[in-house]
Parts: sequence; C-alpha cells; structure tokens
Amino acid sequence: MQITSATSSSSNAGAGAGNASNINRLQKQLRDLTEELRGVASSDMDAKAKQEKAKLLQSQIQMVQQQITALQRQMQQEQMDKAQAQLQQQQDARAARERTGSATVQPRRAGAQPGLGKSVDTFA
Repeated sequence: MQITSATSSSSNAGAGAGNASNINRLQKQLRDLTEELRGVASSDMDAKAKQEKAKLLQSQIQMVQQQITALQRQMQQEQMDKAQAQLQQQQDARAARERTGSATVQPRRAGAQPGLGKSVDTFA
C-alpha cells in the first residue's frame, strides 16, 4: 500500500475543509493498513517475510498517524488564529466607538472652567 502525502497551506481559502477531508482520507488509509497488518499473521508467508511485511506496515501506520496529528494541529491553530482575529476586530471596533463617543458626549460649555463642578462646596 502506498502512503500519500497530505499537504495543505493555511493561506489557502477553505484550508480547514480541505484538512478535514485529508484527515478522513488518512483515517481510512489507517484502517486499511491496520486491517492489512492483521492479515499478515494469518497469511501463508514464511516467518521472515511476515516479520518484514509487519515492520513495513507498522512504519506506514506510524507515518499516517503523524500526518493526521499534524493536520489536526494545523486545524486547531487555524481556529485559534481565526478566533484571535475576530477578538481583535471586536476590540478595534469598541475602541473606535469609544473614541467617537468621547468626542461627542462631553462637549464643554463656553466659559466653564475645567475641574470645577456643581458638586464642589466652598465655605467662606
């Protein structure tokens, strides 16, 4: 059985969906390899050939598992990056609203002295 490489780029549009598809494909390949490995024990090959075939299949299984893990990590990172970007957008929008709001909410009256309000009591 041949190992196919799963390559994708986080800069590609829809990379998350492509990664999910690649993971599904690799999981099927993993099941096939595992089933093939189980079949080696009951095959009519000599002991040395069985050992070599089992060793090869185990290596392929390990490589497929590593590819799945890498794709899962990439998907998780993409989700975290997306969430971070959304949070940053929200913070930027809030800051813009606050800047705009502070300029229009607190106009000063002509002749008013800063710092002196109606709540200051003076005693003579």
